[in-house]
Amino acid sequence: MGKISTKALLFNFTCIICFGVMSNVTAFAQKTDSVNYMSRSRKISKTPSIRINTPAYRPIIDGFGSIPYNSTLLGKGTSSKPEKNLTFLKVFPNPVDDQISVVFKLERESLVSIKIMDLLGNEVATLANERASSGEQTKTYTIANRLSSGIYFVRIVAGAETSVKRISIL
Repeated sequence: MGKISTKALLFNFTCIICFGVMSNVTAFAQKTDSVNYMSRSRKISKTPSIRINTPAYRPIIDGFGSIPYNSTLLGKGTSSKPEKNLTFLKVFPNPVDDQISVVFKLERESLVSIKIMDLLGNEVATLANERASSGEQTKTYTIANRLSSGIYFVRIVAGAETSVKRISIL
């Protein structure tokens, strides 16, 4: 290969510098990020808000200026919910030592199941599974040595209704 003349090297160097100046890019260094960051940022003048198209509540008012009662609340018409059968439930004493008493009130005769469940929902003991008449019932069961001390749940199922109470066993 032949020697490159100093005139050719000077020409190439001059072209690189001219190209850098014309394209506003420095040939040997990069621009700092802070310059680009400051030029792109803009100031937000107000806080953005979220608007929801929800209609305002307006009660239904009859011709006399009062709000009418729902007919199902007054006991008229048919109700979509069945009446409650298990209206009262009490489990005592709590914490339990050796005996537990369960008091419940049924509105109509139904099959009653009383079970003790652990914290994971596993059935530990079945206290009762019998048909009970309507009215208030008081049942007492002996727990002695069947369960270790801890927290359990008493689940009472009367017909299709289920009620759960938490108990502690000493």
